[in-house]
Amino acid sequence: VQLQASGGGLVQAGGSLRLSCAASGSIFSINDMGWYRQAPGKERQLVAIITSGGSTNYAESVKGRFTISRDNAKNTVYLQMNSLKPEDTAFYYCNADIVSFPSWHDMDYWGKGTQVTVSS
Repeated sequence: VQLQASGGGLVQAGGSLRLSCAASGSIFSINDMGWYRQAPGKERQLVAIITSGGSTNYAESVKGRFTISRDNAKNTVYLQMNSLKPEDTAFYYCNADIVSFPSWHDMDYWGKGTQVTVSS
Protein backbone atom coordinates (compact mmCIF):
# COMPACT_ATOMS: atom_id res chain seq x y z
CA VAL A 1 0.00 0.00 0.00
CA GLN A 2 1.25 3.48 -0.90
CA LEU A 3 0.01 7.01 -0.43
CA GLN A 4 0.99 9.55 -3.08
CA ALA A 5 0.45 13.22 -2.30
CA SER A 6 0.49 16.05 -4.79
CA GLY A 7 -0.57 19.66 -5.19
CA GLY A 8 1.86 21.58 -3.03
CA GLY A 9 3.69 24.65 -4.19
CA LEU A 10 4.38 28.33 -3.67
CA VAL A 11 1.48 30.74 -3.29
CA GLN A 12 1.00 34.28 -2.07
CA ALA A 13 -0.83 35.02 1.15
CA GLY A 14 -4.56 34.96 0.56
CA GLY A 15 -4.24 32.44 -2.24
CA SER A 16 -5.46 28.86 -2.53
CA LEU A 17 -4.04 25.41 -3.10
CA ARG A 18 -5.60 21.98 -3.36
CA LEU A 19 -3.74 18.93 -2.12
CA SER A 20 -4.57 15.41 -3.23
CA CYS A 21 -3.49 12.07 -1.83
CA ALA A 22 -4.25 8.79 -3.54
CA ALA A 23 -3.93 5.41 -1.89
CA SER A 24 -2.99 2.43 -4.03
CA GLY A 25 -2.14 -1.23 -3.57
CA SER A 26 -3.91 -4.20 -2.04
CA ILE A 27 -6.61 -2.18 -0.29
CA PHE A 28 -9.69 -3.76 1.20
CA SER A 29 -11.06 -0.68 2.95
CA ILE A 30 -9.96 2.72 4.23
CA ASN A 31 -11.08 4.11 7.57
CA ASP A 32 -9.98 7.61 8.60
CA MET A 33 -7.95 9.72 6.20
CA GLY A 34 -6.22 12.91 7.20
CA TRP A 35 -3.69 15.62 6.63
CA TYR A 36 -0.90 16.63 8.96
CA ARG A 37 1.75 19.29 8.63
CA GLN A 38 5.18 19.94 9.99
CA ALA A 39 6.98 23.25 9.92
CA PRO A 40 10.76 23.52 10.42
CA GLY A 41 11.67 23.05 14.06
CA LYS A 42 8.13 22.11 15.04
CA GLU A 43 6.29 18.89 15.73
CA ARG A 44 3.94 17.34 13.23
CA GLN A 45 0.36 18.43 13.90
CA LEU A 46 -3.06 17.37 12.73
CA VAL A 47 -4.63 19.67 10.14
CA ALA A 48 -7.84 17.83 9.28
CA ILE A 49 -9.30 14.35 9.38
CA ILE A 50 -12.27 12.70 7.67
CA THR A 51 -13.92 9.41 8.54
CA SER A 52 -15.13 6.83 6.06
CA GLY A 53 -18.63 8.19 6.64
CA GLY A 54 -17.61 11.75 5.87
CA SER A 55 -17.41 13.27 9.35
CA THR A 56 -14.66 15.86 9.63
CA ASN A 57 -12.54 17.50 12.26
CA TYR A 58 -10.14 20.43 11.87
CA ALA A 59 -7.38 22.13 13.77
CA GLU A 60 -8.60 25.44 15.18
CA SER A 61 -6.04 27.34 13.14
CA VAL A 62 -7.52 26.20 9.81
CA LYS A 63 -11.25 26.12 10.56
CA GLY A 64 -13.21 28.12 8.02
CA ARG A 65 -10.29 28.21 5.59
CA PHE A 66 -9.49 24.55 4.83
CA THR A 67 -11.87 21.83 3.68
CA ILE A 68 -11.09 18.12 3.71
CA SER A 69 -13.00 15.74 1.45
CA ARG A 70 -12.59 12.26 0.04
CA ASP A 71 -13.58 10.19 -2.96
CA ASN A 72 -13.98 6.64 -1.72
CA ALA A 73 -14.24 5.24 -5.24
CA LYS A 74 -10.79 6.67 -6.00
CA ASN A 75 -9.27 6.04 -2.55
CA THR A 76 -8.31 9.70 -2.55
CA VAL A 77 -8.41 12.44 0.06
CA TYR A 78 -8.27 16.14 -0.75
CA LEU A 79 -7.45 19.29 1.19
CA GLN A 80 -8.74 22.55 -0.24
CA MET A 81 -6.80 25.38 1.35
CA ASN A 82 -8.14 28.92 0.97
CA SER A 83 -7.06 32.23 2.46
CA LEU A 84 -3.59 30.86 3.01
CA LYS A 85 -1.32 32.56 5.52
CA PRO A 86 2.47 32.52 5.84
CA GLU A 87 2.06 30.47 9.03
CA ASP A 88 0.52 27.68 6.91
CA THR A 89 3.96 27.10 5.39
CA ALA A 90 4.97 23.51 6.13
CA PHE A 91 5.42 20.04 4.72
CA TYR A 92 1.98 18.47 4.43
CA TYR A 93 1.60 14.73 4.92
CA CYS A 94 -1.40 12.57 4.20
CA ASN A 95 -2.32 9.71 6.47
CA ALA A 96 -4.76 6.83 6.17
CA ASP A 97 -5.88 3.91 8.28
CA ILE A 98 -6.10 1.08 5.75
CA VAL A 99 -7.18 -2.53 5.87
CA SER A 100 -5.18 -4.39 3.25
CA PHE A 101 -5.01 -7.96 2.11
CA PRO A 102 -3.75 -10.59 2.67
CA SER A 103 -3.12 -9.39 6.24
CA TRP A 104 -6.69 -8.15 6.78
CA HIS A 105 -5.38 -5.91 9.56
CA ASP A 106 -5.67 -2.14 9.61
CA MET A 107 -2.45 -0.19 9.59
CA ASP A 108 -1.46 3.44 9.56
CA TYR A 109 0.12 4.63 6.32
CA TRP A 110 1.85 7.93 5.54
CA GLY A 111 2.57 9.67 2.28
CA LYS A 112 5.97 11.26 1.63
CA GLY A 113 4.64 14.77 1.97
CA THR A 114 4.36 17.83 -0.19
CA GLN A 115 5.75 21.29 0.51
CA VAL A 116 3.41 24.25 0.85
CA THR A 117 5.03 27.67 0.99
CA VAL A 118 2.99 30.82 1.52
CA SER A 119 4.76 34.10 0.89
CA SER A 120 3.73 37.34 2.58
